[in-house]
Amino acid sequence: MKPVFESILPLPSSSLKAFYQEKDEFDAPWHFHPQFELTFILKSSGLRYVGNSIENFEDNDLILLGPNLPHCWKNVGPQINKAQAIVIQWDIDLLGKDWLRQPEFTHIKRMLDLSEKGIRFDKLFAGEIKDVFIRMLKMESFEKLMCFLNLLNLLAEQVQFQTLCDHNFSIMTASQQSDRINSVYQYVRQHYGTKIRLEDIAGHLHMTEENFSRFFSKVMKKTFFIFLNEFRLNMACKQLIETDLQVKQISYACGYETLPFFFRQFKRFKQISPLQFRLKYHKIEGDFEDLATFRVITSSAGCL
Repeated sequence: MKPVFESILPLPSSSLKAFYQEKDEFDAPWHFHPQFELTFILKSSGLRYVGNSIENFEDNDLILLGPNLPHCWKNVGPQINKAQAIVIQWDIDLLGKDWLRQPEFTHIKRMLDLSEKGIRFDKLFAGEIKDVFIRMLKMESFEKLMCFLNLLNLLAEQVQFQTLCDHNFSIMTASQQSDRINSVYQYVRQHYGTKIRLEDIAGHLHMTEENFSRFFSKVMKKTFFIFLNEFRLNMACKQLIETDLQVKQISYACGYETLPFFFRQFKRFKQISPLQFRLKYHKIEGDFEDLATFRVITSSAGCL
């Protein structure tokens, strides 16, 4: 079994495919394709799945994906705006078979090699270069290619980035079992606020508890309950950011049975307390509003 394969047809007039996407919500299934992909989330929020990584995403989420790396973005809860993104996709032989072996592209090659695990770039940096992505959409093919190479060079020079998947994550292993993993994602998404027992999720997949535990740990390189805890914590972060609910209310809504356990898990995975996280986020949000580049999309959206 494999994740949904997406066939990406090249454009007759361009070596790469760059397009603007606007939807009521992101609805693509967990999928993969042989091309590299650079995705810039302009407006939207929810959960991002890349390989065995699951994280919150929001405006200015900038992600580089290597070939055949399963991924999808899923909205969670009501969305104020339509989901908007700019996506760039290209083949490994963009400039010919061995172009990445040329000395001028050494650091770009190093970055693209890392992208097999998925790369998330710094949010502030992403906000500062948003206009580059917007301008690329209007360029003719040659100008667009030159701009794209400069963009790759700029990304490769960044030191503030994070790889998303665990170092021992296997694309092939995960691809072969993606239907089951998709089913696990959907089940957890629907039931994370209630108690989920191992026998519940194993029964949902028509597997024994032992076989399910072995399968999940092998594919995701983490136990199911670590994954469930990460999912719940990401949902808690989303509520801390988007609502004024008390921490106690959020912890129970996300499936935690006791407040002290929620605090311990949050501190363990996020290195700060829930209240500190809420305050820190709102400070960053305030800093963003002072950046002129943060408002580029507002003034440019009408010409996309």
